[in-house]
Amino acid sequence: MDNKDDVAVVIAPLHLQSHLRQLLHFACRISSYGLPVYYLGLAASNREARQHSTTLNPCDIEKIHFHDLQIPNEDPPPDIPMHIWHASMRTREPIASFLGDISSKARRIVVVHDLLMSYNVQDISSYPNGESYVFHCLPIFDMYCSHYAPAAGFPIPLEEALLKRLPSNDGCYNPEDVEHHAKYLNHCMGKNAGDIFNTSQVIDGTAIVDSMANLATMQNKKLWALGPILLTQDHDKVQTKHFCLDWLNKQPPKSVIYVSFGTSTSFSAEQIKELAIGLELSKQKFIWVLRNADVGDPVNNKCEENRSGTLELPEGFEERVKGVGLVVREWAPQQEIFAHPSTGGFMSHCGWTSCLESIIEGVPIAAWPIQFDQPKNAFLVAEVLKIGLHVREWEQRNELVTASTIQNTVCKLMASEEGDMIRKRAQELRKAVKRSTEEGGVSRMELDSFIAHITR
Repeated sequence: MDNKDDVAVVIAPLHLQSHLRQLLHFACRISSYGLPVYYLGLAASNREARQHSTTLNPCDIEKIHFHDLQIPNEDPPPDIPMHIWHASMRTREPIASFLGDISSKARRIVVVHDLLMSYNVQDISSYPNGESYVFHCLPIFDMYCSHYAPAAGFPIPLEEALLKRLPSNDGCYNPEDVEHHAKYLNHCMGKNAGDIFNTSQVIDGTAIVDSMANLATMQNKKLWALGPILLTQDHDKVQTKHFCLDWLNKQPPKSVIYVSFGTSTSFSAEQIKELAIGLELSKQKFIWVLRNADVGDPVNNKCEENRSGTLELPEGFEERVKGVGLVVREWAPQQEIFAHPSTGGFMSHCGWTSCLESIIEGVPIAAWPIQFDQPKNAFLVAEVLKIGLHVREWEQRNELVTASTIQNTVCKLMASEEGDMIRKRAQELRKAVKRSTEEGGVSRMELDSFIAHITR
């Protein structure tokens, strides 16, 4: 029997939109090697992952075995991100039940899970034919610079001038959240057989990736940097229907800046006003996804956008920018927007999924990090790769970003020689990343290596 016929791969994502999508794309990549792949999630999360992965081939999604986890209904706490975390944490029992069932049917069970799902999948270690790998939905650059290098006393391979500008970890994480995660994760860490990063040497740099791999080797673990794991379609083959794509069809090439801050960020009314005025004053074409952070109750089969209360714009704003700008108050097909020839820039919080999607399509970034890994991601984009620029420095994170700052940033990115050079570098990186994922490319070889390892 072919090894690939008796190895089952189980995917366990965290129930947050960007994580769901990254791991579904990875599931499809693994499935393309002929392996059976099971995608475990709450019913609403599984549905959302399918609906929002619009650039995946439907035939590829059909090959994935989706399994809806059943957990008791409970009233959600008021903090939505933590609630989704709690919902994820309560899936240990149904995941263990699923693993117990499949363990008798396969020579080897391979669990690929989000880092924050370590608590839930820990029972895989009790099966002699089971092994697990952590899938990191973020770059090696942040993990190495923020955590691993300082802890191990390893140097960060950057020029001295860049090291002095590297953002600190201050303000990136809520100490209470870190304490809560540590409480449940500490005793589960270290049980996995290796780490997978959705990035590549082309993006993070060979020195950083090699340094991280050396640390993994010291811990008797394996490491693969096999990204970007985000499958795309040619623009003319995209079947998605959305009014913003129709609007883009009427705009000149590279003329539109796409403005979006992800699904977990909400701005104050004052900041929204400044952003609106700045966009208007720039006189540049834009699509602005304006919405509150998502809310949802995946436990009770509900994951939805937050429509509680309309976010207020300056009086007459939408009428004044008609034909120049488009405000979108719902989910938008982000990958298709990046792939559209009219898109020439991206103002972003620098969540890693958004960064990858823009890198894949060669769209430069105006970086406005808010939390988590985003400050380091913004630094990587603007200072190391030089495919973007800062809206404001991380040290000024508590200050209001004024309309004039936003105006100047947008104009610099979209209508200046400096912006043209940034856009040219973004296009060059796009080509290099594409080559890395093709036959013989470094990321493709890493993916082949991972598949060879789990089917050994």
